[in-house]
Amino acid sequence: MSSESSPDAAPVRAILPDGSARELPAGSTAGDVAASIGPGLAKAAVAAVVDGEIVDLMRPLEGEVQLSILTDRDPRALEVLRHSAAHVLATAVRAVRPGAGIGFGPAIEEGFYYDFEVDEPFTPEDLATFEAEMARVIEEDQPFERRRVTREEARELFSDDPLKLERLEEFDEDEVITVYQNGPFLDLCRGPHVPSTGRLANYRLLSAAGAYWRGDERRQMLQRIYGTAFFKQKDLDTHLDRLEEAKKRDHRTIGRELGLFSTDQRVGAGMILWHPRGAVLRMEIENYERELILRHGYDLVYTPHVVSERLFEISGHLENFAENMFGAMEVEGARYRPKPMNCPGHIAIYQAGLHSYRDLPIRMAEFGTVYRYERSGVLHGMLRVRGFTQDDAHVFCTGDQVAGEIERLLDLVDEMLGTFGYPYTIELATRPEKALGTDEEWDDAIKVLADTLDARGVAYDIDEGGGAFYGPKLDFKLIDAIGRKWQGPTVQLDFNLPERFGLEYVGEDNERHRPFMLHRVLVGSMERFVGGLIEHYAGAFPVWLAPEQVRVLPVSEQWAESAGELVDMLKSRGIRAELSDRETLGYRIRDAEMMKVPYMAVVGEREAEAGTVAVRRRGGGRKQEVMDRGVFADLVREKIDSRALEVGGSEGEA
Repeated sequence: MSSESSPDAAPVRAILPDGSARELPAGSTAGDVAASIGPGLAKAAVAAVVDGEIVDLMRPLEGEVQLSILTDRDPRALEVLRHSAAHVLATAVRAVRPGAGIGFGPAIEEGFYYDFEVDEPFTPEDLATFEAEMARVIEEDQPFERRRVTREEARELFSDDPLKLERLEEFDEDEVITVYQNGPFLDLCRGPHVPSTGRLANYRLLSAAGAYWRGDERRQMLQRIYGTAFFKQKDLDTHLDRLEEAKKRDHRTIGRELGLFSTDQRVGAGMILWHPRGAVLRMEIENYERELILRHGYDLVYTPHVVSERLFEISGHLENFAENMFGAMEVEGARYRPKPMNCPGHIAIYQAGLHSYRDLPIRMAEFGTVYRYERSGVLHGMLRVRGFTQDDAHVFCTGDQVAGEIERLLDLVDEMLGTFGYPYTIELATRPEKALGTDEEWDDAIKVLADTLDARGVAYDIDEGGGAFYGPKLDFKLIDAIGRKWQGPTVQLDFNLPERFGLEYVGEDNERHRPFMLHRVLVGSMERFVGGLIEHYAGAFPVWLAPEQVRVLPVSEQWAESAGELVDMLKSRGIRAELSDRETLGYRIRDAEMMKVPYMAVVGEREAEAGTVAVRRRGGGRKQEVMDRGVFADLVREKIDSRALEVGGSEGEA
C-alpha cells in the first residue's frame, strides 16, 4: 500500500487518539499505519481521519499528523461507503450504457445518487440490470486509485464528457484536482473512497427520477438513480422495511384518501388547497398554538401579503435571498413583492412607536402566509411548497434579556412538541458563506446560544454554515414514529436587522440603544408540519386533532332517530360527530375504519331503549364496550381537553 518517496524525505509520524505515536517510512499511508497496529484493524479499516479531514487509506502521509482509523463502527465511515457505492453504480451504468453522460454522484443522508445524461428515462428493468452489473464489479474487487492531475490533463481525460468539463471550469486556479479510477471507470472526484469495490456488499438501487442538471430547470434533464448501502445486511433490511412503511404513510396518498388537501395546476404548482377536513386539522393546531403563545406572553399581529420592495432592500433579502423570492409587480410606479418573510413587517410595527426599556421584551406573533420560489423539481406535496403559512414570532429585547428569552423559547418549544408527541434533537447552525455582520458579532451570537444550551445541560450538534444570513439559529429536528427527522421549530438570534432598520429603545440612562431581535417558529410551515403529522400518525390522529371524532352508526334505519339524538348531544358538547345511516352496517364500519375515525358509536334496539351506545375504539378490532351516552361524551371530551395522544384503552393507537 506504500508509495515510493525520496530517500531524503522525512519519515511519517502518526499521533493516534490515545496519544501514542507510530513512525513509518516517508510516503507511508494511513493504511500502512493501520497495518502497523494490527492485521485486524487493517482488515476492518475503511478510511482515516488525518488532521481532522477524512481521507482514503491509500493517501500518502507527510510529516507529523494526528490520525485515527475509521471502521464500520464509526458513522462517518458510512458516507465513505455510500460515495464509493455511487461510483460502483456509475461503473455499472457505463458498462451497460457506454454512451451515458456522467453528472454528480454524492453520498446523501440515507444513501447515494448518481445523475446520468441518457436519451430515455431508466425503467425498473434497467435498475435490475444495473444492480446485477454492480454485483460483477464488486466481485472483481477493483481497487479505488486516486491521483492528482493538472487542469490540462483533466480536460484531456474528460474531453468527451461535457458535464465534467463544465464542472472543471468552475474550479479555482489553486484547486487540487484529483481523479479516481476503479476498473474502467474514471471520475473527477475529491473522494474519499473505500480501498476497493469489494467492500460494498449490502446495497440496493431504489428508484430513478428526472433531475435538472445543476438543479436548474433551464438546463437539460438528467436521469437520477437513487440507492442506499450499509455495512451490514441487517441494517439494509431495517432501512428497506422503514422505506416500505414510509410509502404506506405517504401524506399525499393519505391526504387524498382522508380528504385533507389537494393541489391543482390551475391554481399553481406548490400551492395547497385545504379541504374542510384538512382545515379542521389546521384550525385545531392554530387554536392550540394561539392559546399557548398568549399564555407565554405574546401579542398577535397581522401584516400584508404583498409589500413594497423597499422593505426587502433594507432587510437585505433582495441582496441575499432574491433567488427565492417571487418577482416584483408594478403598482403606481412602485415595485411590490409577495413577502417571503414576516420579520420586516413586524419590525415596521415595532417602529410605529417609541419604546422604553420598560416596554421590553416585546413579543409579536403572526400566522403569516409567505411566498417563496422553489424550483419545480423539489416541490413535494405539502412538504415543499411555494405558498405557506408560518407561525412566525419576533422578540425585541435588550442584550441582558437575550439569554432569558432564549430560555423561555426553549420551554415553549418543549411544551409544544410534547403535546404532539415528538421527541427531538437540537442543532446549532453557524455562519453561512453568504452572511451579514462581522466575525466577532457572529462569534458572540453563537456563544450566547451555546452558553444557554450548556447551562440547561441540553445536548446539541453543530451545523456548520447552516445559519440564516442575518444570524445563527437553533434548529429543532422532530423524530417521527418511524425514526425519520423533520425540520421543526427554529430560534434565531439576529443582530443585523435591528442595525439595518435602525431599531431603538430608550434605556434607563435616557439614551437611545439598539435592541436585539429573536426570530422563532414553532410548527414552522403549517403545510409542512401537517404533512409531517399525517405521516407521523399515518392519518390516525389523536382525538383532539381528528377532523371527525365520532361516527354514529345506527344498526338499521329504525334506530336512525335515536342515533341522530346522540349526534346532537355530542355536538352540543363540542365534539365533532357525524351520522352515517346509508348502506349496510358492515360497509359503514369499514368506511369509518378507512377514514381512521377515533370512535364508532353503534346504536341498535338495546342502546336506543337504554340510552346507551356500543363504542368501538380505533385500533380495537371488533371489540365493543356498551356505556351510558353521557359517560361516553365525557370520555371523548376528556381526551379532547387533555389533548391525549391515544384514543384510550389498551387497544387504542395514537
